[in-house]
Amino acid sequence: MGMPQRSFRLPVADSLKAEAVARYLGGREAAVGDPGDELARMVARGLDRLPQPGQGATLERWRALAAVGAHDLSLAKLYEAHTDALAILEELDECDAADRSRIWGVWCAEPPGAGVMVEATADASEVKLRGAKPWCSGAEAADSGLVSVRNDKGERLLAAVSLRQPGVRIDLGEWNAVGMQRSRTATLYFDGVPARLVGGAGSYLERPGFWHGGAGVAACWYGAAQALGDALRLRARRSDPHAMAHLGAVDVALSSAAEILRSTAHCIDTRPQDDAQWLVLRARLVVEAACNTVLTHATRALGPGPLCGDAHLARLVADLPIYVRQSHAERDLQQLGEGLGTHGEAVQWTL
Repeated sequence: MGMPQRSFRLPVADSLKAEAVARYLGGREAAVGDPGDELARMVARGLDRLPQPGQGATLERWRALAAVGAHDLSLAKLYEAHTDALAILEELDECDAADRSRIWGVWCAEPPGAGVMVEATADASEVKLRGAKPWCSGAEAADSGLVSVRNDKGERLLAAVSLRQPGVRIDLGEWNAVGMQRSRTATLYFDGVPARLVGGAGSYLERPGFWHGGAGVAACWYGAAQALGDALRLRARRSDPHAMAHLGAVDVALSSAAEILRSTAHCIDTRPQDDAQWLVLRARLVVEAACNTVLTHATRALGPGPLCGDAHLARLVADLPIYVRQSHAERDLQQLGEGLGTHGEAVQWTL
């Protein structure tokens, strides 16, 4: 596969600042062209060099993700996965300098069905993949991907695979959603494709950064909701009391979501090796609720004019409800409740 094994870690001091991402996107019209091509341009400019989660600049990382989410959610979907893949490889000590020249995806959804199985080969460093992996956003644009797989024991593993080789088929025919259409979400089919395992059995799920990455997705959601809130704030007239009420509701939602993201980032940086599941679930659910609130109030206040005439707003309104369904709704609420039962002593509800 041509994926060397030498470790390559990006020092925090060399990491990109979120302002650089925002400046770059600020000079570009939102949602013009293919998100995969835009991601390639960002990678070529080093705009994927984000701080590693849990190393003291987690909020800076999330600010960059939010900036991309505010610009274009399909691009954010691809950018978040690419930067998450690099973070996973670094955390598992599997990242080589050559990996940073590739565009990555992370595809670990496991709906009911056979999924992707691994077959051992004579070369202990290599396996072969067979099966189908659905919901692979940006598969056409990616050079390589991190894919969740299972072995004959049923153990869950993570494999790094190049998509530019025989035996890989990309099927775009199963994605019919109008929202997030430009993410070009596909099903990947593998037929004896060489790959290498990353980490051991269960290490992808058990590492601290698994939940850190889950909060990064919420930062993308937040960026889109903030962009909708900014559109309302700039258009709302003080003489319209209903618009002011909608704006007030949006402010409450966004302020609460921003605060939970800040506090969660601080906790992750303070205790990077702790299990952050319940903290991240709570943050994701708060941001999801804020997105729903902003969508309701901003669209009612803005009315059909901006939502039909402004392509950026129209696309955000179509994309955001689909993207937030990466949340698992009541199942996440259940997990949060169970987590609070376990970590109740750490919950601070008192002022």
